[in-house]
Amino acid sequence: MRPFRRSHPIALSLAILAGVFLQSTNASAGETRDIVVAGGCFWCVEADFERVRGVKDAVSGYTGGTVANPTYKQVTGGNTGHFEAVKISYDSGAVNRAQLYDLFFRSIDPTDAGGQFCDRGQSYSTAIFVSNSTERAAAEKAKASAQAALGRKIVTPILDAKAFYDAE
Repeated sequence: MRPFRRSHPIALSLAILAGVFLQSTNASAGETRDIVVAGGCFWCVEADFERVRGVKDAVSGYTGGTVANPTYKQVTGGNTGHFEAVKISYDSGAVNRAQLYDLFFRSIDPTDAGGQFCDRGQSYSTAIFVSNSTERAAAEKAKASAQAALGRKIVTPILDAKAFYDAE
């Protein structure tokens, strides 16, 4: 019995190591890519996406407007054209753009053109910012899917990307 007791922890350790090795060989790192979305308060959007497997970073900032290097006070005061937005960097081998857009539509109220929840005004409106036709197609597909699921008109626009300014 004693040899079994000594070998049992070793066998268990080897089994755990084999399991970890087999799991790690299934993972493949993809390219780091970005999406930019506006969903009301940028801290809420940032917090939602930081927990998503495959998301490397979520940075709050401003985009869509005409003022260079805007401040929070300027953006929320209006007249800059900027949205509170989040730039989400992700590992394309772990999660894809379409999945992130679907999650985005589930984390906001895409039927409200006046802002989000208690945050009102243009700077708190929703939007997806795209840089090319591939991003636009994925965003349009996610928007159509959300509209079909909700049975209501989605007002979240899909806009051409502009400069993104990190929030101060």
